[in-house]
Amino acid sequence: MNQINFIHSLLIEKAMQIHEIKVVKKKNKKRVGRGGKRGTYSGRGVKGQKARGGHRIRPQIREFLKRIPKRRGYNFGRQSIKPVAINLELLNKYFQDGEVVSARSLLNKKLISKTKGRLPKIKILGKGELSKKLIFKDCLFSQSAKEKISKITK
Repeated sequence: MNQINFIHSLLIEKAMQIHEIKVVKKKNKKRVGRGGKRGTYSGRGVKGQKARGGHRIRPQIREFLKRIPKRRGYNFGRQSIKPVAINLELLNKYFQDGEVVSARSLLNKKLISKTKGRLPKIKILGKGELSKKLIFKDCLFSQSAKEKISKITK
């Protein structure tokens, strides 16, 4: 019986009384558009990408970089430039016996033109006949052109 009275007295002591209630102010609402004296939107307008916090507008160069394919071995400057084809009949017509045939001499005779400001590579093709002995410098040859030139030099 004593124990029950003791617990009952403890409960009465611990229970909150009406005069002990404290009035707590309500927490203020979270303010919209913080930072500035412009009210709810702080001069950012309404909605849209630019109105968002931490917005970033992608720079123009990034748009270009995104368009580049992301593949192994993709390179811009690796396309090989095709050589300019010159037939034996043209060489026979425009060159004298013993003359040097090179990109420079072909350019001087206006048989070729520069490509992208540079002298192009030359490939000699076997169309027509060659009756003169010529000296070739920095030229590529087709199989038929090689055979026809080698016949003359022998």
